[in-house]
Formats: sequence, structure tokens, C-alpha cells
Amino acid sequence: MENICKKVINIAQEAGNFIRTERKSFDSGNVETKGVHDYVSYVDKRAEDIIIEKLGLLLPEAGFIAEEGTGSKKEGGLNWVIDPLDGTTNFIHGMPPFSVSIGLIDGKEMMLGVVYEVNLDECFYSWKDAHAYLNGEKIRVSDAKRVSDSLIATGFPYTEFKRMKPFLKSFQYFMENSHGLRRLGSAAVDLSYVACGRFDAFYEYGLSPWDVAAGAFIVKQAGGKISDFSGGDGFLFGGELIASNGFVYDEFKADVERFMKAD
Repeated sequence: MENICKKVINIAQEAGNFIRTERKSFDSGNVETKGVHDYVSYVDKRAEDIIIEKLGLLLPEAGFIAEEGTGSKKEGGLNWVIDPLDGTTNFIHGMPPFSVSIGLIDGKEMMLGVVYEVNLDECFYSWKDAHAYLNGEKIRVSDAKRVSDSLIATGFPYTEFKRMKPFLKSFQYFMENSHGLRRLGSAAVDLSYVACGRFDAFYEYGLSPWDVAAGAFIVKQAGGKISDFSGGDGFLFGGELIASNGFVYDEFKADVERFMKAD
């Protein structure tokens, strides 16, 4: 698995280099709208083509769960979970962060994760039974013990606005009772930052598997804790996720659940 992960890192960086090059001459007129606030460009599509072509050679038996719909999922067994450009809106506007996210699952078990943040040339990764790494150096979650000592990340939903009222109430609570709240625009990067201790906790709803598969795995391998809002393990396909350093998990989950289950 370590050997496979190293090859996936090379693939993610190749796609990231393509994205970085295209950003220099990118024309926002090439953007397509998939839905409300949900955008895609030829860069997303070409990056996905690059990734899937290379991964198909690496593990021909694996299927694909990919944001732009390339390839096909295999029921059970191995599937790559891919976001070729997480943070497309940021990319369109020429602002960081945006990233390449590649995870591998076997049934429901996460096997490896690679997140390559293009702007800072930072690659976060891990594989089953391994430490988590950033550019070759071991990383761990923070040691914050309370929400009041934590910097918290979140993301905004694109379409599922019916839960916005309780969500906004949670913003006020965390702004008043933590070190602050941040929204970067790439869930894969948010999770990677929890894994290396830059953030202490993260929560969001309206997520897709490709947003979180790689980053959630890296958080776990870095000593953190992941769940859905109720504390269950449905975060990969359930659309909602809590990540924390583990120390603040119980308090943080109780706070998130208190607001988000009130809808």
C-alpha cells in the first residue's frame, strides 16, 4: 500500500501541475454551471482524465467514484474516490486554496488518501496502518483540549439551504466560544489542516464522497476523530462530517449536534 500511495502522490502532483499551469491563462468564460453555485471547467475535466488514466493503469481492478463522472463505480471491492479540483470556485477567481483529492476505499474501508494543495505545493497523504505525512514529514493533530481553545473550519453548502438557519446559529456560537471560524473553500484542504494541527476541528454538511474521502482518512491516520453529526460512521456517503483532533471531539460534536439536529 505504501508503494501504491507513492505512485498516487505522483499522479496527484501531475494533475496539480496541470491545474497550476492552466490557472496562469485561465479564462472565466470557459466555466460551465452544473447547478446553483456549482461550477466546472475544462481544467476540472482534463485533470480528472489525467488522474483516471494513470490510476487505471495502477490498479486496473478498481472502479471510480469521481466528481465529474468519469469511469464507473464497482459495487464492493476497490474504488478510487476522486475530486480532480476541490475548490473550483476559488480556482475560477484565482485565489487559494484548491486541491487534488484522491482516496481509495475497499468496500467501505478507507485504504489511502492523498490531498495535494496546488498553491503551496503541499502534499498530505497516508495509507493503511501508516502515519500521516506532509511532504515527507510526519504530522499529527493538535493538542487543543477545549472548543474554547480551538480554531474551527467549516464550509458553505451549494444547494441544501433548508438547514441554513441552525447552521448560521452554530456560526455565532463558535465565533463567540472559540478562537474563531474559518471558511477556505476546499473541504479536502480543511481536513488536511486538521490533520496537521492548523485547525482543531471542522464541520460541514452538503458534502459528497469525493470532497472528504482522502482528507478524512488522513485525519484518522494523524490521530484525529471523524464522524457524522450524530457520531456515527456515515460521513463518507451521508453528506455531513465532523473532524477534530480527538481531544475536543465530544464537546465539539455535542455543540454541532445541538444546532444541526434542531432543524
